[in-house]
Amino acid sequence: MDDQNRNLILATGLSFVVILVWFLLFPPPEPVEDPNALPPAAETGVDPVTGETGIALTPPVEDAGTTVAAGDEGTPVEVALAEAARIPIETPSVEGSISLLGGRIDDLSLRNYFTEVDGDEIVRLLAPVGSDDPYYALYGWRPSSGMTYDDVPTSNTPWELESGETLTPDSPVTLSWDNGSGLVFRRTIEIDENYMFQVTQSVENTTEVEVTLAPYGIVARHGLPSDLQNFFILHEGVVRKVDGTLDEISYDDLPDLDVIDREGAPAELVDVEANGWIGFTDKYWMTTLIPEDGQPFTTVIKYVPSADIYQTEARLPFMAIAPGETSEVTTQLFAGAKEAEVIRDYENAEPGMIASLFGAEQDPDRPEVARFIDSIDWGWFYFLTKPIFWLLHWLNGWIGNMGISIIALTFIIKAILFPLAYRSYVSMAKMKELQPEMEKLKESAGDDREKLQKGMMELYRKNKVNPAGGCLPILLQIPIFFSLYKVIFVTLELRHAPFFGWLNDLSAPDSSSIINLFGLLPNAAPEPESIMALIFIGILPILLGITMWLQQKLNPAPTDPTQAMIFAWLPWVFMFMLGSFASGLLVYWIANNTLTFSQQYLIMRSQGYKPDVFGNIRRSFAKKPKDGA
Repeated sequence: MDDQNRNLILATGLSFVVILVWFLLFPPPEPVEDPNALPPAAETGVDPVTGETGIALTPPVEDAGTTVAAGDEGTPVEVALAEAARIPIETPSVEGSISLLGGRIDDLSLRNYFTEVDGDEIVRLLAPVGSDDPYYALYGWRPSSGMTYDDVPTSNTPWELESGETLTPDSPVTLSWDNGSGLVFRRTIEIDENYMFQVTQSVENTTEVEVTLAPYGIVARHGLPSDLQNFFILHEGVVRKVDGTLDEISYDDLPDLDVIDREGAPAELVDVEANGWIGFTDKYWMTTLIPEDGQPFTTVIKYVPSADIYQTEARLPFMAIAPGETSEVTTQLFAGAKEAEVIRDYENAEPGMIASLFGAEQDPDRPEVARFIDSIDWGWFYFLTKPIFWLLHWLNGWIGNMGISIIALTFIIKAILFPLAYRSYVSMAKMKELQPEMEKLKESAGDDREKLQKGMMELYRKNKVNPAGGCLPILLQIPIFFSLYKVIFVTLELRHAPFFGWLNDLSAPDSSSIINLFGLLPNAAPEPESIMALIFIGILPILLGITMWLQQKLNPAPTDPTQAMIFAWLPWVFMFMLGSFASGLLVYWIANNTLTFSQQYLIMRSQGYKPDVFGNIRRSFAKKPKDGA
């Protein structure tokens, strides 16, 4: 191998060592804890973004007689929930309640998802003001000039239950509030069997004059999420779709928006002409405001630094309500788990591929949300990530075990790439046959590199060998591997997906460890986020290193000692470097290495070259004689 190739291999090996040392010395930062800051007292009716009057953007500190100062620790959710009368929410997917104080949707838990693999506590998505992590949806009306803050319902308006008892997929509820000046506001809330709310706001004008009002919806969260991942491969924060354009703005970027209001809060307004949506997305969960298709509105992204509140809004245009008339507007609110099949079905009334296979039928009443599937963070390689996910999802639907589905996916990918792999391994086998002639060329050329290069090119041309033929399959594996990593890390379907034995969550690192002899000793394994977990790795990383090492032994070690040293260390560097990756990804790589070994061995034998695997292993352990011996 020439010096150029040797330098490339050396640089690659050293890069992996540097990355490993970096992770050891500078592990990913711990999630930032929510300071639980609460909003300041109720605003005076001035919209701090536009200067218009009459909008209460966030609930005030005083709720039902309970005052919590900004920055206090917050009370348990149960105590906060008891501060106001509530309407229960019961569906197959969610449970919670709606507060009659402000009509806020601020209590929602996901029935089908648990905080821990073997735990019994379900995931809480929305929580009321006063709890540890306030996160809620709020609706209201902006009055026009000539009206006051008291003329419209706000975040602390005491609504009355006009009809319904419990919000279920079959029974909507209607709230009402009379402002005492001739306007009666009603809010009808519906929910489907999954995670989509439908909120219809109406105003009945019993006065003798025309009034002008503008409806809005807000999703607000106080402080950063307690489960913030803060990892570069994942988007967390605002997700917004504006007339076909998808925007993603992280929490870190919100304080850097332009300050355009009189309260000193960074904010951004973007108009939507026909269709769009806006909200917050976490790794697995999302809360999104969705006006009706074709409805123009304005998206607002805002950060309130004085109270550490992150906020998204959907502001609809002003509506003129004539005397004696009633006007209404309907919007949707998605609040739940980012299940790809469910989200895809919301994008299109026709059932998705997987749902169709299991008998799902078209639902003509289902809201169609443009490009809603892109609310899942598919990444740069979305053209690979999406088909890989749907194929894996389809396999798991039939097999019923995500680990086996990953292995089956590996077989399919290897089958697709087999023609390239075949040409690559044939080229490698021919290169091995030419090795004796190449050594003769090196001896005859001596230090004349130009002569050596010309001789080698002539040798390749004469024997119809492409020296770069082995690189293409490796290059194709890189985006495939990254896309699969994205799928396993981001998609909800891999969360808490079991394989066998101790592998009960393929989205998490291997929980076994050398430090307790893989569970034989009573002491616990290191925490996944700790530096010790990078050193005392589990069974899957060790298997990964072994399979990579065996792949190397299909060929003799390079004669150059530097090259030989780098190749000898690479499997074990990868073993430690990838030890903290999701176990599902390691299952894929181990299966891929095993298949690659088998393919390469059989193809090289078919070309007349017989790899001496055991001989190469013995020689790698043989003690090298000292110089002069």
